[in-house]
Amino acid sequence: MASTSDIAKRYFEALAAHDLDAAAACWKPGAIDRLVGGQDLVAPDGILAYFGDLFAAFPDFELEVVELTTARSRTAVRWRAHGTFAGPGRFQGFTPNHARVAIEGCDVITVADELIVHNDAYIDSGDLARQLGLLPAAGSPAEVRLTRLANTRTKVMRAVHGVSTEAVADGVWVVRGGFPLKVMNVYLIADGDGVTVFDGGVKGMGQPLQAVCAQHGGARRVVLGHADPDHRGAAPALGVPVFCHPLERETAVKEKSLRDYWDMGKLRPYARPYFKRMLPAWDGGSVAIEGTVAEGDEVAGFEVVELPGHAPGLIGLFRRSDRLALVSDTVYTLDIQTGRKGGPRIPHPAFDVDVEQARASIRKLAALDPERVWAGHADPVTGDVRRQLQEAAEAEVP
Repeated sequence: MASTSDIAKRYFEALAAHDLDAAAACWKPGAIDRLVGGQDLVAPDGILAYFGDLFAAFPDFELEVVELTTARSRTAVRWRAHGTFAGPGRFQGFTPNHARVAIEGCDVITVADELIVHNDAYIDSGDLARQLGLLPAAGSPAEVRLTRLANTRTKVMRAVHGVSTEAVADGVWVVRGGFPLKVMNVYLIADGDGVTVFDGGVKGMGQPLQAVCAQHGGARRVVLGHADPDHRGAAPALGVPVFCHPLERETAVKEKSLRDYWDMGKLRPYARPYFKRMLPAWDGGSVAIEGTVAEGDEVAGFEVVELPGHAPGLIGLFRRSDRLALVSDTVYTLDIQTGRKGGPRIPHPAFDVDVEQARASIRKLAALDPERVWAGHADPVTGDVRRQLQEAAEAEVP
């Protein structure tokens, strides 16, 4: 009976001899040859097609095994190869350019019943691209220019979708994003060896928010203050469990989270086209909800407080030890139509399910006597917070 090493040697001997039939015969039909970072080949046809193209494009292709290491049903094969991209056939869509290449790689072959049932093939694709002339040589003036171009693109993307991070309390950070004013607030709360993310920001914050979370050990979960597009938008990009209030689940899982109760007619005429265009752009699509949270639940040292009115299941988080409140859209601290910042106010009625319920939630928040209130947008409420909240609850709607 042939061993795992025997099958691996037989396969590489067939490839070295350009014997496609013998190479394909080493595979179990339907097995996957995974070219890591590239494509998956399905045996036997995928093996025959790929290596047929390779040998046609590199007619002097030579392959040698450097080392084999076997553990149970797997053999790691370290190999080196060289050849000339002379054709006549193309390879992976590229026309032969007579480039001479020399590469090394490693295949990790899994064997069962004397057939290959899986392979993971690793090569330095960047080095291969340089040898083929598809990328500039390392350290060359062309590579320097390409690097500058990439850095310029990064700067532009940061200007459009970048975020800023600020510590707001012990173990709590606000991440500000959203083009162009960066008034979308997402909160990170230290939680074990990572962070809990409160509110999901807008879609464009996804990648930079993921990077900020990585700096703090990585996101462990997302808790949505509510499921409006500008508060769930980046959540899918983080790839972690997401939680919300039970009354927000139905909206959170929808592909589009536009609400039936919104009334754009309550906005000033100049603001209506802006929100009609931006709300879909902010949305990152359907969010898979792992579970729900409700009044009194604990989240990373904070207590969940139900604060409906702007949205049916809007929640905030309150930490009694320092009276810090993170309240999503319970209050606004800016005029959403002009971008002007100011004190706390009732969320704009164009987007509220129940304005009177929103007033009651602001009174409930004031009764907690918070020292600082960080809203879903713009700046915090500080100073005589309780008085400001009480006045906001009684003020006329915008």
